[in-house]
Amino acid sequence: MFEPLGGFSPETFRHRRERAVAALGDGVLVLPAQPVRYRSRDTEYRYRPDSELFYLTGLTEPEVVAVLRPGDQGFVLFVRERSPEAELWSGARLGPDAAQGLTGADLVYPIGELDARLPGLLTGPRSIHYRVGTEPRADRLVLEALTRGRARGPRKGTGPRALVDPGEVLDDLRLIKDVQEVDHLRRAAAISVAGFHEALAATAPGVGEWELEAVLDGAFRRAGGDGPGYDSIVGGGANGCVLHYVDNARPLAADDLVLIDAGAAFRLYHADITRTFPVSGCFTGEQRAVYQVVESARAAAVAATRPGTTIAAVHDAALAVIVSGLVELGVLEGDPMALAADEKHKPFYPHQTSHWLGLDVHDVGDYARNGESRVLEPGMVFTIEPGLYFGGPCEGGAERFAGIGVRVEDNVLVTPDGCENLTEALTTDADRLAELVGRAR
Repeated sequence: MFEPLGGFSPETFRHRRERAVAALGDGVLVLPAQPVRYRSRDTEYRYRPDSELFYLTGLTEPEVVAVLRPGDQGFVLFVRERSPEAELWSGARLGPDAAQGLTGADLVYPIGELDARLPGLLTGPRSIHYRVGTEPRADRLVLEALTRGRARGPRKGTGPRALVDPGEVLDDLRLIKDVQEVDHLRRAAAISVAGFHEALAATAPGVGEWELEAVLDGAFRRAGGDGPGYDSIVGGGANGCVLHYVDNARPLAADDLVLIDAGAAFRLYHADITRTFPVSGCFTGEQRAVYQVVESARAAAVAATRPGTTIAAVHDAALAVIVSGLVELGVLEGDPMALAADEKHKPFYPHQTSHWLGLDVHDVGDYARNGESRVLEPGMVFTIEPGLYFGGPCEGGAERFAGIGVRVEDNVLVTPDGCENLTEALTTDADRLAELVGRAR
């Protein structure tokens, strides 16, 4: 079970709720916990709390529903009651009294009273901010409230008439990280760097991709993390060209590169790192040539990251290096700017350079507004991860690079005067990275 409040103060969540209420207008926000999910029959997956619910309340239990609205008694919780029998199997529950003391909620009810009490909380507001499909009981009650609002609203002038995605209120709040969130992200990054050092040291010909995955998992937990924040990618040889390869089922060959994309979570906050390195500890000429293009693209994107520029400009900085590099490698021919405009790089670099990072590894936030790329502000955290992949049919100048996949990924925080690379403790220099390979052998 994840620790309630996750190391944050109760005041942090109160401040977040105040900002959310200010953005709600004449609306109500309903946030249910993630349901318990099952692997098969009665075997549960490890429970992971809902990010939005945690962001506003700090609660990490299943079967919680939070209601937030303007006015008196505006923060209402529904939680599980204490149950000695259930707690014998699944651990202690907060219960309504402890939940109220922990969060400062105005009202806390047992979750069994949701059907009786939630409809009354949804009667007055003009809109309900709720994501349909999250929790069946809440889905039904929200839809019933909207039906009543449509029927009675024209005559009574009250009642909800619109359903709004909670992201309209919460995404922009979550996009800018506060000081405590940045501390959590730094810790997740440090734990992830430690895990990568252990995986690099354990790498050798014949080692299974699955073994390196196990090294990462153990290292993340030993260093105080929650464990992997997502399924680790350990792709040797051509498997490194599969962007979301997670089978991790092949032994590593001596002439392989291995691409590891992994990151620890720390109190629900994520790191996301990729490094690509030779299993033998020595790059071949072709491997090094591709690696240097990708590493130069990463460095260019980091250098472009600063307040006032756009997230698209960060991608463009990496893309310019990638396309020029493909020309220098003999893979493409022509003017790099024209080639980029025509997307000739797409077979080899099919993805964007960045995604937001935070409570979710692909965190919330729009990348564009009204057709314009998002302007970077201090407190934004995102990945920089250019790559080149020669996994498909390779012809012409690409043929000599067949089977090579390289991605290099760091995590950056936008600061008032530039950016902080949260993962720079893990080298991206080709020679220094190769020197770390196999030290445990």
